[in-house]
Amino acid sequence: MDAATLAPPRLQDDPRPHAVVIGAGFGGLAAAVRLGARGFRVTVLERLDQPGGRATVFHQDGFTFDAGPTIVTAPFLLEELWSLAGRRFADDVTLVPMDPFYRIRFHDGAVFSYSGDPSAMRAEVARFSPADVPGWERYMRLSAETCRIGFEELGHVPFGSPLDMLRVAPDLIRLKAWNSVHGVVAEHFRDERLRAVFSFHPLLIGGNPFSAPSVYCLIAALEQRWGVHSAMGGTGAIVAGLVSLIEGLGGAVRTGAEAEEILVRDGRARGVRLAGGETIASDIVVSNADAAFTYGTLLRRQKRRRWTDGRLSRARYAMSLFVWYFGTRRRYEDVGHHTILLGPRYRALLSDIFRRKVLAEDFSLYLHRPTATDPALAPEGCDSFYVLSPVPNLLGKTDWTEAAEPYRQAIEASLEATMLPGLSSSIATSRVMTPLDFRDRYLSRHGAAFGLEPVLLQSAWFRPNNRSEEVDGLYLVGAGTHPGAGIPGVLSSARVLDTVVPGPEVFARA
Repeated sequence: MDAATLAPPRLQDDPRPHAVVIGAGFGGLAAAVRLGARGFRVTVLERLDQPGGRATVFHQDGFTFDAGPTIVTAPFLLEELWSLAGRRFADDVTLVPMDPFYRIRFHDGAVFSYSGDPSAMRAEVARFSPADVPGWERYMRLSAETCRIGFEELGHVPFGSPLDMLRVAPDLIRLKAWNSVHGVVAEHFRDERLRAVFSFHPLLIGGNPFSAPSVYCLIAALEQRWGVHSAMGGTGAIVAGLVSLIEGLGGAVRTGAEAEEILVRDGRARGVRLAGGETIASDIVVSNADAAFTYGTLLRRQKRRRWTDGRLSRARYAMSLFVWYFGTRRRYEDVGHHTILLGPRYRALLSDIFRRKVLAEDFSLYLHRPTATDPALAPEGCDSFYVLSPVPNLLGKTDWTEAAEPYRQAIEASLEATMLPGLSSSIATSRVMTPLDFRDRYLSRHGAAFGLEPVLLQSAWFRPNNRSEEVDGLYLVGAGTHPGAGIPGVLSSARVLDTVVPGPEVFARA
């Protein structure tokens, strides 16, 4: 069966229009819930052996590791999904608020405790630079206004034409969207350490603070308003809950099902061909795959007007990540859940990563210790960790088959000298993920951990649209489309489908 003859089946026992979702990351799972709640029969296809995408879970030697995202913000987006399915999020998943959100450790050993408590934050800013307290207050007001416009008003609104950009142009001008996050922060803070503290947030979504547009200043207010949380049982508990919602709505999640091609007839998506040759007919297709992979591989035989191979090759791609997962035979009770360790360089290191694409000898790290909150993620008396280092994507020349172990050893030595004394003799289990894994496991072009880099001319309408510009009946969710990466971003991309996907009654009449 090929695209010329493929027709979506109407099952006698389930005549609902059929939606196929490619990829079981947070974006794909959220899209499946929303479509199922609207009356579609949904099949989610996941090439890996478990759902979750970048949020899969590793179990090794009695330790549990979340592979990717660990910071849960804007939990109302999750609660809404459960409500659409007629259930309560709190019945399935327990979120624990983090206080503080993070501890940010500078290279000289100074520590900034970053929280959602305005009084505590004012005191922390004053402890580092009393003269910057008024600037912090102005910055948080700006962040709140940016969050109101950029996230609350526009985060779930489709940008399907240049006219949509013109409509919001006055707001973008007022917020100085052409300026970078660091540029805006530098207007409010004089202390270089505070400039780093309040500008690092774009790194959480794959952006360079020195080139990410100032709209991402909204993250500070988003965190303060809705908090930073961790899920008991790890992020995998949320994934399992989403799968349960999909199945409860009559949908299915198939693992080990690798999409090879989106089938198109008369300019419209009609289904998916799997790597083994099986074809699955559908009324619509939703791709949660990397956007460059969707257009460059899954639609490789289609003539494309906008997202051509040439344009994809010229696009700017986000940084990649080196992640070391390890368990220890002891507990480090004085280490918090989230710690950011800034290296001796800030701007220059980011230039090495994003512009020069060279692997530097120094690094900045994010250390995740989930057993600070949930000891059940490790054997008794042990700790589960991962440490993440932003690194260049594969457009650089680093040979990770040779560089991975020396780099891991350098990170181990740094952690042992700063946060985790006795680490080298305490390691019980270990594994690493390099940019090669992001390329080969997650099919992300150039091993970019977050897809397209969030810069001004790759934001909103300039990103691949949620409703495909190339093929009718094809929709995109996830980090590579609007509004971007991060759990709130990919969940919001699924919210856009409520606006751009016609109701199931349209397909029932077809």
